[in-house]
Amino acid sequence: MNVITVFEHQRLTVHDFLKASDFDWLIVQEFAAFTIKRKQGQWQLKVGHYVGIILLPSGMTLEILPKLNQSTQTSNIVQTRHWVQGMLSDLIHFDTRNNRKLPNTKNFGQFNSQSTPLPLKELPISDWLIEQFLQRLMDYQPTKHYQAQIENQASLQGRLLIKEQLRHNSMQPHRFICESSVLSHDMLANRLIKSALVYLMPLLPQFISSKLLQPWQQVSTINNREMQQIAVIYAQAKRQLDAQPLQKQKLHTAQQLVDLAYWLLKQATAATGNGIDPSRQNCSQLRLCLLIDMNQAFEQWASQRIASMFQQISSNYRPFYQTQSVWLNDAEGLACLSIRPDLLIFKTASDDCQNQNDIAAHQTKAKNKTRGRYSHVIDIKWKYLPHAAAISASDAYQLTSYAQAYLAGQVWLVYPVLGSDRQPVVLKQQIHYGSDNNKRDSSDNIKNNESADAHLWLMPFNVLTGTLNGEVLPHLDKA
Repeated sequence: MNVITVFEHQRLTVHDFLKASDFDWLIVQEFAAFTIKRKQGQWQLKVGHYVGIILLPSGMTLEILPKLNQSTQTSNIVQTRHWVQGMLSDLIHFDTRNNRKLPNTKNFGQFNSQSTPLPLKELPISDWLIEQFLQRLMDYQPTKHYQAQIENQASLQGRLLIKEQLRHNSMQPHRFICESSVLSHDMLANRLIKSALVYLMPLLPQFISSKLLQPWQQVSTINNREMQQIAVIYAQAKRQLDAQPLQKQKLHTAQQLVDLAYWLLKQATAATGNGIDPSRQNCSQLRLCLLIDMNQAFEQWASQRIASMFQQISSNYRPFYQTQSVWLNDAEGLACLSIRPDLLIFKTASDDCQNQNDIAAHQTKAKNKTRGRYSHVIDIKWKYLPHAAAISASDAYQLTSYAQAYLAGQVWLVYPVLGSDRQPVVLKQQIHYGSDNNKRDSSDNIKNNESADAHLWLMPFNVLTGTLNGEVLPHLDKA
């Protein structure tokens, strides 16, 4: 009853909200998820390519769900929530495992084995996130660790710091600057968890939130300066946690909590517009607002799923995400234009290619078949593609250029679908000739040009299962 659910592409007016003040507040915030429109004498907010939740001033939660087409028909809320929660489960763990920052980088990943099984009931994203967090929190109490503490006190306790003593206490010899180790709850892992707990508190009833906070009273939250370096704080927290003498199960629970807390807090630092209200709230007070660009989220989700598929088929397949390469040089050899495919698959002839330096070396020797070659160049788009003819010219130009640049045998355009009805479709390039002589010459050149054999595949990615539709294996080894 406290959730307002809207979909991508939907246009919102003041009449869609129980309180007009919530709509006015959204306009003032200038969130990136909305485009402000003026139509028929009233303001509208058009929902962009986002998924997420926003806590409104009235206490209502605005839930934004993705949509695979721009039709005005109501989508299946339960089904959409189901696959979105599966996607978020993947994204959270991969993001924390690779210590990436959303939305500037492109790599996420998975924590399916650690996440709660997807609910069969209708569960809003906000409630699902709370459930994920609290199920881990119930099995964890804030751990203590010994922390160095420096104090200028009247008694000598601990280790006397001679240099500081001479510098600060030369005129008051009755005081001592000492360093001692004290048992404290205030370790970084606990502070991350406490900050995320406070962040999620508005979604919980008062009596539940008060009870949950009791064991965490002595733990401080992450301050503003630390929030600006949240990735560094997270890395330090993980190292501190690994050094603690904890039982295996407790350590595992703590690691999951810290991962989820980091991911939640990092979304809170995303840029959401400057705002046009001079009396805007102090930015030091985090307000629950989790907005994820679906263009990037789908790309990252599909990338790690497809990469995992290749690696399960053969260890000779090595994925590289968002690898930037020079494409065009000028006469002096200076780079003019670079390309950055979403996913590159390099197939080695043996297991001797272990790192990015090896790949870079092989790129300059792409015709050396004894070491390996790029087998697949994959581009991933969050867009509705009703049929093969709906592919845009810009996507086709981009993909064929990728195939030529990497001498890849296959190039894929991966797009989202609901269900397993859509199957892979191959598009073959039509070669045009000017005359019979040119035709013979061109045929000879094509035989020597590997990129001319590259096939463009339209590959449907089933969001309900998180897998590609169709028999993918036959499309792998034709490269």
